[in-house]
Amino acid sequence: MSTSSTSTGSRRPSGSPADAPVVVGRIGRPHGVRGDVTIDVRTDVPDRRFAPGSRFHGDTPAAGPLVIAGSRWHAGRLLVRFEGVDDRSAAEALRGRILTIAPDAVGAAADEDDDAADDLWWDRDLVGLQVVTVDGAAVGVVVDVVHTPAGELLAVGRPDGGEVLVPFVREFVPSVEVSDGRCVVDPPPGLFDLE
Repeated sequence: MSTSSTSTGSRRPSGSPADAPVVVGRIGRPHGVRGDVTIDVRTDVPDRRFAPGSRFHGDTPAAGPLVIAGSRWHAGRLLVRFEGVDDRSAAEALRGRILTIAPDAVGAAADEDDDAADDLWWDRDLVGLQVVTVDGAAVGVVVDVVHTPAGELLAVGRPDGGEVLVPFVREFVPSVEVSDGRCVVDPPPGLFDLE
């Protein structure tokens, strides 16, 4: 079980409102002399996000939207060329710009033909789910999804104001029912101090 996100999928900073723009990348250094730039990818679906014709807004709205003219992978890095950016100087001027999309443009976490589509969610799909144990005891609400090098953790806000981190693996989270607004956990003894 894994998540696809506003992290390591498309990411919305923790605590941001639901209508806040979603960060999908950051423009890096120029590559070559024809206007290509490297992209620090911040989405699980880069081929979908950075397809030709995709339109991005960013942290400098006065500069206007950027539209992708072409993209390709090179030595493990995503290279992008934007419309109207035809040389290295123009590409250098974009360095550091954050690329965002509107929250209603996020779409599904997985492509329809993906075999794992039922086990992929955006972080925003999980935040707000009621958390119950396999025995039906209510233990809290998902308040965040924490991404670590070792894997994802569900941050569960407790009714008493505390917070518990639950490893987001099938062993401890056997069921996620987004349509029902709940997440079922099978915590190890003592994790929620249920006694």
